[in-house]
Amino acid sequence: MIEQQVRAWNVLEARVLDALAAVPREHFVPEAYRGVAFADAAIPIGHGQSMLKPAVEGRALQALVPVRGERVLEIGTGSGFFAGCLSELAGDVESLEIHADLAAAARQSLAALGLTRVDVKIADAYAIDFGGGYDVIAVTGSLPMDDVRFERALAVGGRLFVVVGTPPVMQARLVTRTTENAWLREVLFETSIEPLINAAVASKFKF
Repeated sequence: MIEQQVRAWNVLEARVLDALAAVPREHFVPEAYRGVAFADAAIPIGHGQSMLKPAVEGRALQALVPVRGERVLEIGTGSGFFAGCLSELAGDVESLEIHADLAAAARQSLAALGLTRVDVKIADAYAIDFGGGYDVIAVTGSLPMDDVRFERALAVGGRLFVVVGTPPVMQARLVTRTTENAWLREVLFETSIEPLINAAVASKFKF
């Protein structure tokens, strides 16, 4: 997986590659899909959701460059694999998951591997105030349109990974908060992933 998919997508940061290797991806894949745990494909995990492809996970981690002691938030725990990788890099991770069964399964998988610094909470990111001051935020579902709530939750110097757009092509972006009132937005690559549940959609006008 690392050599054929992740490195091939220009993920060369040693810490990121070590984190991906340290967290056994197959442990987070539903049993029916264990045989394709390392395939370059989105693996279904229920509720119409899928695990991110390994190359996308690697590019996201490399863009965010989490370090020990940083405050990290993940929106969309899913299987828990990406949260585990974030924890390998940063330590404590807060992760929000809207589906109770996915949250429970992720907690179980993480605990079984001793990844106890991930705090998985059952929550809808659009229905709670998750505060601010985060150094790293990863949104693992796409946003059909720009939404400033996540970038405004960053501390100055904080980084946000988010995918914006609609199928068939979306933009994976890195947003860095440079001052209290300024953000740097960079397009990293094109991809397509499932939308974040309850994300705002653009209005459709009828003429």
